[in-house]
Amino acid sequence: METGFAGALGAWRARKGPLAHALSAAVREAVIDGRLPAGSRLPSERELARTLGLSRGTVVSALTRLRDDGWLHTRHGSGSVVRLPVRLTERTTPWSLDRGGAGEADLDLTLAVTAAPHDAYLAALDRAAGRSPSLLVDSGVATAGLPRLCALLAERYTRTGLPTRPEQILVTSGAQAALTLLVEHLHTDRGRPVAVESPTYPGALAVLRGRRARLLPVPVSAADGWDTEHLTAAVRRRNPQLLYLIPDFHNPTGAHMSAAARAEIARLPVPVIVDETMRDLDLRQPAGTEPRLAGPHVIQIGSASKILWSGLRVGWIRTTAALVRQLRRNPLQPPLSPPPLEQLIAAELLGDGLEEVLIDRRTRLRAQRDHLAGLLDGTGWTYTIPGGGLSLWLRLGATPTAAELAVRAARRGLALTPGPFFAADRATLAHHLRLPFTATPDVLTRAVRLLRDCCD
Repeated sequence: METGFAGALGAWRARKGPLAHALSAAVREAVIDGRLPAGSRLPSERELARTLGLSRGTVVSALTRLRDDGWLHTRHGSGSVVRLPVRLTERTTPWSLDRGGAGEADLDLTLAVTAAPHDAYLAALDRAAGRSPSLLVDSGVATAGLPRLCALLAERYTRTGLPTRPEQILVTSGAQAALTLLVEHLHTDRGRPVAVESPTYPGALAVLRGRRARLLPVPVSAADGWDTEHLTAAVRRRNPQLLYLIPDFHNPTGAHMSAAARAEIARLPVPVIVDETMRDLDLRQPAGTEPRLAGPHVIQIGSASKILWSGLRVGWIRTTAALVRQLRRNPLQPPLSPPPLEQLIAAELLGDGLEEVLIDRRTRLRAQRDHLAGLLDGTGWTYTIPGGGLSLWLRLGATPTAAELAVRAARRGLALTPGPFFAADRATLAHHLRLPFTATPDVLTRAVRLLRDCCD
C-alpha cells in the first residue's frame, strides 16, 4: 500500500480525463478531506514524477493548475506547500453548500449555517492550545463551564444591560443541549403543555417531542411578529409549564420582537426559555437597541454555533445562581457539556476580537440576503426582508405546496426544507418555505433559477 504523499491521493488514476487534471483534482480533495493537511510540503517535481510514475511535464501541468487555482504556494528555493485558497478561507459560506450535502443534492439549502471565521479560528486554536497545559494535569472530565469562559459570558451579558455573575452561567454543548437540560429539569408535569411559536426551530421541536411534551402553538409571522394578546390569553387559559421563544431574528421567520412585547411577556407567570442564538446577527444599519427579553421568570440560552461556526459545540444557559446549582446536579448535565478544549477555543473567540469577526460576518450576510431578495422579485412569492438572522421565510402561491416544490427541486438536485418541518403540528405552513442566505451569491442564483423552473 502506498504511503506518504502518494498514499494520501488514493486511487486517483481511476479518474476520467487527462492525468494532469486527475492529479490536481486528487490533491484538492486530499486537502479538503484532511488526508493532506494544509501546510504540507510537496516533494520536488522530479521526485513526484518518479514516485507517481508520470512524466515531469504532467506533474508540472498538474502543479500549475493547483497554483493558479490557489491550492499551492511555491517559493523559489523552498519548494511548494499545499494550502486552502483564499476564496474559501475568506467567506462565510460553508464550502459544502456549493457541492451539495443533503442526500444526492447538488445544492443544499436545508441548513442555515456558516463557515468558521478561518484565520480567527486558527489563531484562537493556537492560543487555546497554549492555555491547555493546566487542563492536562486534571481529569479532563467535561465541566459545566471553565471559570474563564463563565466570567467572559457573564461580562458580555452585563455589558449589554443584563447584570450577570459568573455563577449564573452554565456552559453546554450547544443551545439545543441547553434546551434539553432545561426541559428535562423543568418540565415535570406531563399534563401541562409547553408553549412554542409556530413556526419555530425544528431542533427545539425535536427536543420537546422527545420528552413527549404536549405542544401549545402560538403564532408568529415575519410581517406581524408576535400577537402578545393571543399569547397572554393562551397562557392564562391553558396554563403551560414552559414557554420557548426566539425573540431576536426568529428562526425561521426573521421577526424581531419589540421592546413593549418583551416587557409584556417578561411579566407572564411562567418560566420563559429565550433562545438568543441569532441575537448577534443584527443586519440592520444602524443596529437596533431592543433590550434582552429578561425578567424573574426568564432564562436565556445562547450558542457560538450561529455567530461563529456550527462545528464549535459550545452553548450556555444564563439564569439564577440557584437554578444553575440545581442543573449541575442533574445527571444529564455532564454528557451535555462540551470538552474543556472546546471551551478554551470558545473563550478565545468570544473575547476581545469577536466584534471584528461579527462586523465582517454581518457585512457578508447582509449582501447575500439582499442578493437573494433581488432574485425573488417577480416570482409572486411574498416575504419580509428580515433585519437579521440567516434566512428568508417565503409564502408561496396556492400551488404547488412547499412539500411538492421541495420534491420537484430534489429531482433537479436542490435540497430544501418546506414549512411543515417548522410547524408545531407538523401539518400547517404548507405554503411556506425557508431559504437560507448563507450560500454564496452564485449558489443562490442557481438555486432560485431552479425554483423558478420547478414552478413553470
